[in-house]
Amino acid sequence: MNDIVDQTFSEETVAPVELDAHGLSAALPELLVDARRVAQTVIHGIHGRRRAGPGETFWQFRQFGDGDTRAQIDWRRSGASDHLFIREREWEAAQSAWLWLDLSASMGFRSRLSDTLKRDRALVLGLALGALLSRGGERVGLLGAMPPRSARNMIEVLAQALLERARSGPFDGLPVTDGPKRHHEVVLIGDFLSPPYETEQRLAALASTGVNGHLVQIVDPAEETLPYSGRVEFLPMADGERVMAERVDGLREAYQARFAAHRRALRTMANRFGWSFLVHHTDRPAGEALLTLSNRIAGSGGDYRSVSSDGDATGAPEDLPLTPKLQVVR
Repeated sequence: MNDIVDQTFSEETVAPVELDAHGLSAALPELLVDARRVAQTVIHGIHGRRRAGPGETFWQFRQFGDGDTRAQIDWRRSGASDHLFIREREWEAAQSAWLWLDLSASMGFRSRLSDTLKRDRALVLGLALGALLSRGGERVGLLGAMPPRSARNMIEVLAQALLERARSGPFDGLPVTDGPKRHHEVVLIGDFLSPPYETEQRLAALASTGVNGHLVQIVDPAEETLPYSGRVEFLPMADGERVMAERVDGLREAYQARFAAHRRALRTMANRFGWSFLVHHTDRPAGEALLTLSNRIAGSGGDYRSVSSDGDATGAPEDLPLTPKLQVVR
């Protein structure tokens, strides 16, 4: 009988978690501390919405151009140059931003290649982003849990809304579509491992409302690489059947190709809707994804670190399991 060759990946590779209200309440205190810390590391690089418009806060100087009036000229700044300059203020109108955090069963995965559960990283990113958006004057809501609102203690408000949502039943792996309206911001954070056609139906329903969307795919590094050896049994993390791989090494190339194809499908959806798409690995600092996401929401489009492992291989067998939906056991 073939045993697992690489003993690094044993039954301890997966950290079972209760994704109900009890398990969430037990995990939240530590995650709230992490969310505040991550938000604080990014907060100095974020300055409101970073757009010109009505407001009282100075944003930047720009040269006088067609359509500008004499009253807009900043004479003190212009006096130090050969050009005329306009003093622009930052756009400060409050807008609505909706967050969705995938807390379904597949988000309970963590391999030995990472110290962080996908669920925990999604929570930290979502809570920290909510704090940044609220500090910038935005109203923040949770899809399926809380309408947009303003609050100084937004991290705690979001956490309480998630707990109340958890008491109503298990989480779905796809976002609900009710609530957002035209020009609202919608940020979806999860692993998006559902069949692409199911994901596309939900995203299309949201996109039809005219929202500005952002997808963040949370990935454990082992989910991309299938770094197991020998004979491995995979147990379903939700509904499904066990899968026994006699020699998982022989599946690696086809598995990686299928995973890459799945991601390309997600990226194609986002592009078609005019949304942004970001891949974040749980072995990387949460602040990297938060800064990139904040810049995209603010409209700068700049990335601090954007990771993608699409690959070029195609034609992978469709019946191969994806490890994110499965636990690895001996």
